[in-house]
Amino acid sequence: MTKDEFRRLPSVDKIISEERIKQLQKVYPHNLVVDLVRQRLEQERVSIIKGKSFSSIDEIIEDILLRMQVLTQPTLCPVINASGVILHTNLGRAPMSQEAIAAMDSISKSYCNLEFDMKQGVRGSRHVHIEQILCKLSGAESALVVNNNASAVLLILTALARRKEVIVSRGEAVEIGGGFRIPDVMKQSGAKLVEVGTTNCTYDYDYEQVINNRTAALLRVHPSNFRVEGFVHNVTLEELMILSNKYNIPLLDDLGSGCFLDTNEFGLAPEPMVQNSIALGVGLACFSGDKLVGGPQAGIIVGKKVFIDKLKKHPLARALRIDKTRLAGLAATLIHYLKGEALEKIPVWRMVSLSLQEVERRANFWAQTIGDLATVVDGETMLGGGSLPGSTLPTKLVSIGGRGPKRGTKPAQLISQKLRQSNPPIVGRISDDMLFLDPRSVLPEEDSMLLQTLKTIVTDLK
Repeated sequence: MTKDEFRRLPSVDKIISEERIKQLQKVYPHNLVVDLVRQRLEQERVSIIKGKSFSSIDEIIEDILLRMQVLTQPTLCPVINASGVILHTNLGRAPMSQEAIAAMDSISKSYCNLEFDMKQGVRGSRHVHIEQILCKLSGAESALVVNNNASAVLLILTALARRKEVIVSRGEAVEIGGGFRIPDVMKQSGAKLVEVGTTNCTYDYDYEQVINNRTAALLRVHPSNFRVEGFVHNVTLEELMILSNKYNIPLLDDLGSGCFLDTNEFGLAPEPMVQNSIALGVGLACFSGDKLVGGPQAGIIVGKKVFIDKLKKHPLARALRIDKTRLAGLAATLIHYLKGEALEKIPVWRMVSLSLQEVERRANFWAQTIGDLATVVDGETMLGGGSLPGSTLPTKLVSIGGRGPKRGTKPAQLISQKLRQSNPPIVGRISDDMLFLDPRSVLPEEDSMLLQTLKTIVTDLK
């Protein structure tokens, strides 16, 4: 390395004076362009120190133009989910109904009566736009919506159990998505977690033995993302309610996904229904809005008015509150349930209730359109999103693979990569060097776009 190599580096002014960079400054702020130029030149200095080759001015400018394009182009984009996982957490969980999308769009375009009482002409509450709907659906006395279900649990425990004890089964002290653990959430709330029983077996007397004058609540956490089988014993919600009533201690029910429909009707394992928890008399029940409910991200809390009122008044409620657009989308989603049209309108339930015959018809059409590389095989669709672990729906998959046009090539991997790079990206799943696409997790209105992209990719491979 010599000083001459550093002297060969163009100055910031030199790069700025180049015509393509001048054109860039007509579109973007001068400071932003200068920052990118300086960053790129600093990268060149580091390369020189490491003994790497020196880039030309043209290469430096091309890289700056590319960096600006990447920086100013949103990375969040729509994706076609052909993975066969309906509530795919990595793909944004539940797609929303057209009515929910329209409601969010309408509210975001203008001012709205979010916290304004139109009748009295004074400040109002955002809770009124959703509380009555939730109470009607669940049978609860009162309701509140916050940012997500983790927020709901945090608010409940902070408002009702700070510096007090909350009893939970050791088998329910679970970890939810992204490494977040129920014990950690409870610790942040200031509540003391009292675990009872063992991982596989907990009995009602385990709870009763530790109840004391510092006990603020009993907590039931639905293990929605795993299942324990074999020698297992769990305390039922009914048994917990007996203890709750006997000692006058509220029972808190973390339902996880939350569900308003009977999953048994679709051949799935039973998922705890919100209405049942409220009917049994729990103090509060909380669940997600963007899983089996099928709406936008939200943490929904329903239950007794005396407890909801405490949550509403707690300072943390403001920090965790839901925004106007998601509130509008959630209200529109819940109205589908009130009107008895959830199976026809909410995408999650459209997918769940889709007949195997209709899935097979679409799969056969996909395979015929794709050509020789595709065959239709039996498969299973997963609910995903921490819902109904181990419970699946029968489906028909389009399998793409085998030998490619060149000896030894694996077209499944190549096609999968090209699908992810398409516009919009299409996500399937790879297994045993085969690409599988599941029509059940793809909305019918997306079929034509998916098939057009697939035909182009397969044609280019031949």
